[in-house]
Amino acid sequence: MMEPFTAAAAAQLEQRWQWSEDQLRNWQLQELNKQLQAILPSNSFYRSKFDATQLQLKQLDELASLPLTEKSELVTSAGESPAGVSAHHTFDRTQYSRIHRTSGTTGKPLLLLDTMEDWKWWSATWQNVLQAAGVTSDDQVFMAFSFGPFIGFWSAHQACVDRGATVIPGGGLSTLARLEFMLQTRPSIVCCTPSYALHMAEVAQLENVPIDQIGVRRLIVAGEAGGSIAAVRQKMEQAWQAQVVDHSGATEIGPWGFGWPDQPGLHIIEANFIAEFLPIEAADSHSGKLHELVLTSLGRLGAPVFRYRTGDIVRYQRMNEGRCRYIWLPEGVSGRADNMVTIRGVNIFPSSIDAIVRELPTVREYQVIVARIGELDQMEVEVEADEETAVQLAKLLSTRLGLRLTVRQVAANSLPRSEFKSRRWIDNRSNSRSP
Repeated sequence: MMEPFTAAAAAQLEQRWQWSEDQLRNWQLQELNKQLQAILPSNSFYRSKFDATQLQLKQLDELASLPLTEKSELVTSAGESPAGVSAHHTFDRTQYSRIHRTSGTTGKPLLLLDTMEDWKWWSATWQNVLQAAGVTSDDQVFMAFSFGPFIGFWSAHQACVDRGATVIPGGGLSTLARLEFMLQTRPSIVCCTPSYALHMAEVAQLENVPIDQIGVRRLIVAGEAGGSIAAVRQKMEQAWQAQVVDHSGATEIGPWGFGWPDQPGLHIIEANFIAEFLPIEAADSHSGKLHELVLTSLGRLGAPVFRYRTGDIVRYQRMNEGRCRYIWLPEGVSGRADNMVTIRGVNIFPSSIDAIVRELPTVREYQVIVARIGELDQMEVEVEADEETAVQLAKLLSTRLGLRLTVRQVAANSLPRSEFKSRRWIDNRSNSRSP
């Protein structure tokens, strides 16, 4: 039985938001050592990786001396297991109550198992997102996605139930059917990806569904960078007449980031995660250097990750005041290391293109095709828009990025839509030709 989220728990959560850096580091060291003590005797993956059956750190800085964890290691370990489960799981299979799977967008899907205690940790950590979004027991929350094996959907559902909100599952329905269901149930909160929020608004316009009459006040979005891209955020808010709250997490890590209704960006939930930042070489700008985010989860004993390379590229700053003092990522997740493309010396992420495209309201959908010709990366942007808009977009891309990119007009409704993570970024470099 899951424990309901109480007013006392909310007060404790917000109290942690105000911890000083020293308080946070002391807490993290204590929780890290408790976790090491609990898992090392049984966790063959990390016992071998750390070459220790017992390990206690005297200072948090010592964490940096431990080896990094790569997703490829977990995938390899799972491939070597008859059960297909990575050895970084701590307990015997019988102690786990849930099985989920990564999306596979960056490689082979990976099975992740959670104990009942782990599942409580997921819900408790998610409460940071809901607290910042202002979700209460008076809200009705619509889950605008199909309930497949991806943990984010299920954990959001559990957290909202534990919070006392009324949860409306929207799985197994077409987009139009979901919109009609929303008109019937009148949810105040909708959880979905940024792409799907825009797609629902597009379908509503085509089918004359008055989404402004549903009464949605907050969109909680995740899975893509759109929630912290100003142009995308503004487009969602205008379409729904609701505020956007960004969130970020991953099946193998946990729900690690939350934003606010009144501004883009994400806080790292430092009471539950230790964050490190690996500099990206030759990648800086006036708005700060780019780093790859590395996270250590605190409290998920059944499937712990230490110094896990997320592949997420961020800019960060330490907050010394304000409503939350956790590390702040002003742009949210700028992109992924494996999606960065260098075109004639300019580093480009999907979020860079998305921000520019969304400035043009007449673009219905788009897709980016990346290829390699000889030794050079090339990029083409396909758009569902009229010819004038396509020309305008080409000029905008040239002005903002300092590059001339090919923009090709395609037929309406010819590009894919999805309720899951967007597949707008098509990287064909491994199949590209050489001279």
